[in-house]
Amino acid sequence: MRRLAALASVALLLVSCSPEGDATGSTNKCAAGLYPSYNSKILEQCVAVCIKCNQGTPTTCTTSCTLKGAH
Repeated sequence: MRRLAALASVALLLVSCSPEGDATGSTNKCAAGLYPSYNSKILEQCVAVCIKCNQGTPTTCTTSCTLKGAH
């Protein structure tokens, strides 16, 4: 019984860690619509795309972009 529970836990963990492929594509299209030459390393562009395309807030988007290396 423990073995089954452990196997189920591992299976759920692996499934939850799989990336979502569609979100990146839709974000890229949205970014290209806002900035034809979008550069994620420019803080202003990164924050604007995050807010508009990912429904983020200015605070979380600024933090996220900064952590990704935008200046």
